[in-house]
Amino acid sequence: MTLLWLCVLWVFASVIVAMLPMRRQYIPGVALLLAAPVLIIMIGVQVHWLAALAALAAFVSMFRNPLRYLLAKLRGQKPEVPQ
Repeated sequence: MTLLWLCVLWVFASVIVAMLPMRRQYIPGVALLLAAPVLIIMIGVQVHWLAALAALAAFVSMFRNPLRYLLAKLRGQKPEVPQ
């Protein structure tokens, strides 16, 4: 039951962060970005790996732009950051 509440809290936090202006999204967005894999692993351990796979798909869908930015940085490119 605790995992469910943590996931619900994460979803509400991500919605609140999405409503912030872009310049104020970075710090809480990074915290959410780092917390998500922990929650996804917990879902896989406590529920089922298919549920974790669905959570991973939702995570990648929600954070596609920051993940694209991180992948570009890892490849050595210089991606543009919105102002």
